[in-house]
Amino acid sequence: MKLVKKTAVTLAASATLVAGALAAGSPAFAATYGNECGAGYAVVNSDPIGTKGTVFLTYSATTGQNCVVAKRNSVGSAVLIEAGLGLNPVGSHWPKYDGDFYTSYAGPLYLSAADKCVDWMGRISGTEGGKRKTNCG
Repeated sequence: MKLVKKTAVTLAASATLVAGALAAGSPAFAATYGNECGAGYAVVNSDPIGTKGTVFLTYSATTGQNCVVAKRNSVGSAVLIEAGLGLNPVGSHWPKYDGDFYTSYAGPLYLSAADKCVDWMGRISGTEGGKRKTNCG
C-alpha cells in the first residue's frame, strides 16, 4: 500500500513540475490581433517579439494593402515600440515606420505591394521580431 501511495504522489508531483515548466515557457498574456488595421484586414502572417509581444502582418483584399502592427502582450507603462514595413529588400531605413513610447502597440502602417514581397518587423524595448521577403504576390 505504501509503495502505491508514494508512486501516486511522485507522479502527481512530476505532472505538476511539467505543467509549471510548460506554463513558464510561454507569456502569461500573449498579444492578439484586435483589428488595429481596421475592418476587412485579416492576419496573414505573424512573428513573436521575444516574450514581449507579437508583430502582425495583415492584408485587405478590398484595399489591396498590407498592414503591420507591433503589439505588446499586455498594456502597461509606455515603452519604446516600433513597427516597420516595406517592399523587399528594405535597406537600412524602413519606408513605412512608426516608433515611439506607447502603452500598447505601434502602427498601423499600410503599404500596397501587389505582386511584390514585403519585409516587416516589430520591436519592443530592443527585442525584434518580423520577417523578410514574405507574402510575395
